[in-house]
Amino acid sequence: MNHYETVFILNPVLSEDQIKETVKKYEDFLTSRGAKMIAKENWGLKKLAYQIQKKKSGFYHLFEFTTDEGQLVHDLETEFKRDERFMRFLTVKLDKHAIAWAEKRRNRNKKSA
Repeated sequence: MNHYETVFILNPVLSEDQIKETVKKYEDFLTSRGAKMIAKENWGLKKLAYQIQKKKSGFYHLFEFTTDEGQLVHDLETEFKRDERFMRFLTVKLDKHAIAWAEKRRNRNKKSA
């Protein structure tokens, strides 16, 4: 079972409902294809280090999931490219050290919440 983490930036002109709808759509996309969601985080509106599509900020989100199907990540990123609400995205495969670090981050976030 491969462990992945995807961070994506949504367009800052979207309403809160549109953001929730978009996140839900892609969460459902993953789970319908057999992925198991480990965690999802909303990092909120953040200022960008440089302009993307003439925008200075964006809504950051993180999905952490596991899947056996390597094609799923490719399909997910293809869907992101087709959706104009996405400004940037990055998916990485986590090794055992990164998985341990992600678990620490989740626990730390639970304590602070």
